[in-house]
Amino acid sequence: MSTTDTASPGHFDPVTIGIVSTSDRASAGVYADQGLPALKDWLGRALLNPITWVERLIPDDQATISATLTELVDTARCSLVLTTGGTGPALRDVTPEATLAVAHKVMPGFGEQMRQISLRFVPTAILSRQVAVVRHQSLVINLPGQPKSIAETLEGLKDAQGQQLVPGIFAAVPYCVDLIGGPYLETRPEVCKVFRPKSAIRATSV
Repeated sequence: MSTTDTASPGHFDPVTIGIVSTSDRASAGVYADQGLPALKDWLGRALLNPITWVERLIPDDQATISATLTELVDTARCSLVLTTGGTGPALRDVTPEATLAVAHKVMPGFGEQMRQISLRFVPTAILSRQVAVVRHQSLVINLPGQPKSIAETLEGLKDAQGQQLVPGIFAAVPYCVDLIGGPYLETRPEVCKVFRPKSAIRATSV
């Protein structure tokens, strides 16, 4: 577990985030994992909150993935858990099944939007099976395996002037975390502009 301060202490709620990369070969040391660094890079740029990271690099094994997600939510108390890898149709791709097995609620809109974003680039996006679920007071989201796709699905698509063309899924994450009793997440709007109803917006002391 490691901590990265991304804002002045006291201004923003601290948040514990679990990040999980599922890969048989990367977890065996055959090649360097790219998923965990990509997740930390994007979230570190996007969030203003001080972040405590809980990182796991594990093989594509359904029981191991489910146990890891349960540990991150129930023991490490992560308010947000993001996984990368293992969401395709291949025989060893079992991250969605492992995630659904520990779910208390399923949030299908996240997966639907991720596929819509990816379809702007490749027709094979329809083969992706990412899901998002709530377990206790934690939001768990499956993300694609490639760093570029991770950033695209979280951030959405922008034109050359930086105007949002298609919202990324992270725009809805902070309000979802609010609703399930988690910390108040705040982002840098130039990276990701969060949407909350006016009644849910907290005045900050930035």
